[in-house]
Amino acid sequence: MTILSYLDTATLFRISHINKRFYHLASSNALWKKQYIADFGKNEKCTGKRLSGMAIMEVRDQATGYNKRLYFETIGQCDKIKWMKRLELISSHTGLPSETERILRNLQITWELAVIDKSGCKRTLELSWCHFIETSVTLCLYGGCLPNYDQISTLQLYGVRRLAHVGLKLVRRSLMAKLDMQTLTKNTQVIGQDRLVQLKLLQPDVIIGVWRDQCSVAFIMFNLHIHRLVERSIQGSSICPYVEPMVRPPYCDTDPEYGLHGYQLHIVLHNTVCELMSRSFSQLFCHRTQITDGLIPLIAIKSKNLSQHTPLTGDITLPWRCEVLQGAVENCCIMNLTLLDEFRKPFKCVTSPVSVGLANTTLCYDYDGEHYRIHYQDSDIQVKMMLDWMKEQKQFILISLAVYVSADYVNKHFGRNY
Repeated sequence: MTILSYLDTATLFRISHINKRFYHLASSNALWKKQYIADFGKNEKCTGKRLSGMAIMEVRDQATGYNKRLYFETIGQCDKIKWMKRLELISSHTGLPSETERILRNLQITWELAVIDKSGCKRTLELSWCHFIETSVTLCLYGGCLPNYDQISTLQLYGVRRLAHVGLKLVRRSLMAKLDMQTLTKNTQVIGQDRLVQLKLLQPDVIIGVWRDQCSVAFIMFNLHIHRLVERSIQGSSICPYVEPMVRPPYCDTDPEYGLHGYQLHIVLHNTVCELMSRSFSQLFCHRTQITDGLIPLIAIKSKNLSQHTPLTGDITLPWRCEVLQGAVENCCIMNLTLLDEFRKPFKCVTSPVSVGLANTTLCYDYDGEHYRIHYQDSDIQVKMMLDWMKEQKQFILISLAVYVSADYVNKHFGRNY
């Protein structure tokens, strides 16, 4: 123990991996109390009063390894203080933290995917490439001798943080998603294809690209909304995802008969290369009498109001690339939706690939092109968009946009009875 007391933190940590005897010796509370006080004793910003008080407790009062755990918890506490302050910078445009991408890059956060086949064999894929926009990030992973599509049992996405501290190199994994393929494949839909791959949508944020006329997987793509993305990427454990704290919204004294008011919608259409459209709509409103079939309509763009119509930049395609091959699936893109409540807090966030198809009806006669539709739906929200294809300009115009929120979702969130 006298010899171990001369070791620095990194060496003391490494020596604990030799065997059980050294693990017990190198976990001594006396040793780690000395390391704790040397590194954090005077840093109350990191430790806080509670941690500082715990650190100076008598060694005999705690089980072996207590101060060692406290040491590593404090590393995380110091780190959290740094990035939490930067998350408080909120964009007035989106209502979300404006520096999420910078924080993720500064913290050197990456992502990896564990692919488990039906035999129990596990393969780990590191991130191949990613593409950030203002409200989401698209992750693409491929390679590693993936099993055939029908042989995949489970997908597990992790946020990975490699933290260096006084010679220690720590790797922390945060489980972000665990997908049971047997359950998801029952509702899988094909959202597009080109001459090489077919895109299978497993759930709103996951695409698997499968080689045409084969069962082999070309790539796996995740689309993650930036709401709580930093926390989800580093604050979960290796077996449990981060759980967003439950925060009751402030009490609203507005007459319930008045309905939903003061909502803000930010919507982005983009692909894996560029942004096609980005718009914000404020003061969206729905009177209680307008609620039908349990859905609350919030109309952002009306087909008869030409001043609201919005052109899209570029073609609606979803480019992909993996290893030495690349392509682009037509009539497919990614939708990011952020709905803020009357208190300007994220109320519903959606990131999902969507497909574009011909519409059966014509809503606006001010354009002579073909009408197309985009329709997204889950248990809480529906999004309906109508577009017109201007053949001469070779451009899409968004002529109608409506969001339908489930009344049950609103009632659960606000404690109302719409």
